[in-house]
Amino acid sequence: MIETRKAGIAVILASCGLLGWACSPAAADVRIKGQAQVSGAPIASSTVTLWAASTGDPVQLAQMKTNADGRFDLRAAERLDLRTLETKNIVLYLTAEGGVATIKKGTGDDPGIVLLAVLGNSPPENVVINELTTVASAFTAARFLKGEAMSGNSLGLRIAAGNTPNLVDPVTGKWGKVLLDPLNSSMTTTMANLDTLGSLISAYATVANDDWRARFLKAATPTGGVAPKNTLEAMEGIAREPWAAPKELYGLFDEVYPLPAPDGRRSAPFAPYLVYVPDDFALSLAFSGGGVYSNGRFMFDADGNLWCGMNWMPGSQSGVNMSTGGGVVKFTPNGIPLSPPITGFTGMGINGVGWGTAVTKDRVWISSFNGKILVMDFDGKPVATENDFPFKEKLLGLMGIGVSASGDVWIADGSDNQLLFFPGGSIKDGRIVKVAGLKSPFDIVIDDQNRVWVSNSSSDTVVRFPANDPSKVETFHAGIGVRALALDSKGNVWVANNMDLKMPLPQLPDHLTIMQQFKLITEAMVKYIEGPPARITGAVNMIRPDGTQPAPEGFTGPAESIAWGINVDGNDDVWVGNMWGRSAALLAGDNTAGHPPGTKAGDVIHIFQSGTIQMVTDVSIDPAGNVWVANNWNKLEAAAGPDPARPTSTWGGGSGFTVIYGVAAPVKPPRMGKVQRY
Repeated sequence: MIETRKAGIAVILASCGLLGWACSPAAADVRIKGQAQVSGAPIASSTVTLWAASTGDPVQLAQMKTNADGRFDLRAAERLDLRTLETKNIVLYLTAEGGVATIKKGTGDDPGIVLLAVLGNSPPENVVINELTTVASAFTAARFLKGEAMSGNSLGLRIAAGNTPNLVDPVTGKWGKVLLDPLNSSMTTTMANLDTLGSLISAYATVANDDWRARFLKAATPTGGVAPKNTLEAMEGIAREPWAAPKELYGLFDEVYPLPAPDGRRSAPFAPYLVYVPDDFALSLAFSGGGVYSNGRFMFDADGNLWCGMNWMPGSQSGVNMSTGGGVVKFTPNGIPLSPPITGFTGMGINGVGWGTAVTKDRVWISSFNGKILVMDFDGKPVATENDFPFKEKLLGLMGIGVSASGDVWIADGSDNQLLFFPGGSIKDGRIVKVAGLKSPFDIVIDDQNRVWVSNSSSDTVVRFPANDPSKVETFHAGIGVRALALDSKGNVWVANNMDLKMPLPQLPDHLTIMQQFKLITEAMVKYIEGPPARITGAVNMIRPDGTQPAPEGFTGPAESIAWGINVDGNDDVWVGNMWGRSAALLAGDNTAGHPPGTKAGDVIHIFQSGTIQMVTDVSIDPAGNVWVANNWNKLEAAAGPDPARPTSTWGGGSGFTVIYGVAAPVKPPRMGKVQRY
């Protein structure tokens, strides 16, 4: 048992939503009834504890032993005035420690069985705590758990609690609604991963011998950490590094639940299960709706909601040759669309959004392929009109938007090789800024010294200048077709490049539309990649604040396969979105803490792939450490072919997006300047 402050308190409001965004002013007692199970059978005499998690140490609210049927009935003994507690910042969770697995006759108390169920702050009255709730909760809350203790930033805790039932229903202890939808149940290995991990807990509690248990705990030991002592700690280790020991964990599963024949059924308690060694045990879910199709840049607001502009409209036969522009989507942190279906949010003349999505403390900024700018409040309502912008010039092909820590907004004009500047985010004070060395500017970041960094998508350069003196331009070489930029906590600029320096630079005339650029670049890259010989192209560069680079040629390989998006997490690790690789890659950043000895900046930690991860632009990290992966394209022939096959002519844009749970260090939104840690 972990040491806690004892408190018999009721902290939940009956009318609170699962994430606690809106609560009524009246308190209500907490009562949670349920059953502790393993392999579908009761766990008798297990110590079940109700906890309240927040930024500090968890508070024990109630505790009891389960009866012979594994049942419990917990009540918080006292009420607590809401004036002394912000209920929305509390997340409730249950642990079940030890007890007798009744399915295993003749055994006694087993302290190695520890189960978990994260419930949020509006829990159901009846719950099941079992292997599947433990796996789902350990993954969604991976960045906040240390043994039975859960704590962390309040927004991240609420995000974790809101996503747990997407994987497993706390009332039944079986698969959650989102996991059961067709997009997830049959298109990915998430259900099989979940069931296999759950079966490993079952095996530990029921059929495994001491040698198997020791090997299981060893395989679940996190890098640089101590060996787990129980099933919960084991799942926490796997959740934080699901790529670390997939072969060993699968082997342990296969050992206790062998496949009797190619068409036989394992005796494992949960199915479907894995029948091949996985690349990792990551749990991810795909989400769609709200106008999602061909995602561009992902940004989170201060409440953890996702905002993203769409290249094209869902259902349209859009591609680089013909296109119907999309709008802007908004999703809650647990994947519920808040924007209108198909069109998303629109206004102020926008028609299709590329890389131009940014979020400030009070606004959402969107730039469009057709040169229009949309500025919205967080309800998706425009806060201005087209005529409020002071520009007389006709704009076209607006791309990335950079926001400084102070709120200055910069927009890249990809067609006219210039920038738009809005001091303090003031629309009426916007002006055009001419900067030498721009070649279809694509993305912008602003560092702590108020220096503006701009990537050139039609070149191999990144330019930098003081915000107050654009004439003082410095130029840095990177890969070819420079795309996304990201600032780590040390002020290093990380650069994603479509192509590495081995590939000839395609000829890109000035003043092309972005779709014309995409068409020419795609033709050149596909021809180079397909060969013969077959090749990979793409690169990531790191530019230090003093302008030096540890790897001037860039980091290259399978983890940089037409690299497009890039972001930095709270550990300064680097996440890369790969268009051709159809993947999200994790690279060691300038801080290699938590990685194996000898790891260097730029080293590949893991490459994540999934049946729902398509041709990726962006990857972004939320306050719970979840990685959101943007599907931009799907079927190449539909996106870039001159006359696509009609049955798949609506498959050019990427469908939905994928969230990988708990694999990154949390990041504080919104993204303004360098990465902000908790």
